[in-house]
Amino acid sequence: MDTATIERLTRISIEKPLMPETYIPWNKERTTEERFLPDNFISLKGLPVYEQLTPDQILEIERHEAVQFMYSYAWSEALGVKFLSREVAKQKAGSAEMKFMYREIIEETRHQEMFTRGIEVLSGKPILPTGQHFFWSKISCKYLPNSWMFMAMVAGELVSDAEGREVQKDENVYSVLKKIAELHQIEEGRHIYFAKKYLEDFTKDAGFIKRTIYSLMMALHIHFMVTMYVKKEIFERVGIVNSRQVYKAARKNYRNKFSQTCLKSAVEYVKEFNGLNPLTRPIWKWLLKAEIN
Repeated sequence: MDTATIERLTRISIEKPLMPETYIPWNKERTTEERFLPDNFISLKGLPVYEQLTPDQILEIERHEAVQFMYSYAWSEALGVKFLSREVAKQKAGSAEMKFMYREIIEETRHQEMFTRGIEVLSGKPILPTGQHFFWSKISCKYLPNSWMFMAMVAGELVSDAEGREVQKDENVYSVLKKIAELHQIEEGRHIYFAKKYLEDFTKDAGFIKRTIYSLMMALHIHFMVTMYVKKEIFERVGIVNSRQVYKAARKNYRNKFSQTCLKSAVEYVKEFNGLNPLTRPIWKWLLKAEIN
């Protein structure tokens, strides 16, 4: 790895920390014009049922889905911290990699607290992961090889980076949520760079089987995250009839939006290590609706 660059990123983290307590204007009230999500993140936007909803129902769906986004980030980063804690113990004492991982653990822990506070600001009640989420996350953090887990982490970071950019550039999104997205994106940029550099040692000489596994790990982790965003219970909370049918349509609608908005950087990274092949390409298209040339 590029030791000098890793050490520089560590110094930036130490000398110029972004503290959620002061960086986020937590006490700033939402104005009546501000929304909770960009239009392309609202699961029902573009479906016929959307036109039948009242403004209050639309706003409530936005609020609940914004809460799910933040909760999924916090939960995923908790898994990342669990894995990094396992990995740090294997690093050479005093190495640049070990020092950066310590800083990443610190930053990811702060992010968890930041998202939790963001949920509280929205008076949110997140819908918890399913038993399958808990089962596979436990297995992954405990048993999967480090390169596989770093692939999963960089996949989540690339997606959350793209989502954060969309939130920041929408002038109508609640200012508190925009600043949360901004802080997260700045620090995740360092984490993405480190993960990519770390993985170069595994991808540069990887054969077909390993590149296939790495590609599948990324696709599966992104799918894992997306399944936490749109929930049937949200539509039940706002009084939508036939919530199950609406949920199915919303989930499909959101995945199409997600593929158009948030997958580009992840797909580009997979292409960099030649992870798209006759086996993985159909899975990316089927599982994530990825637009792959």
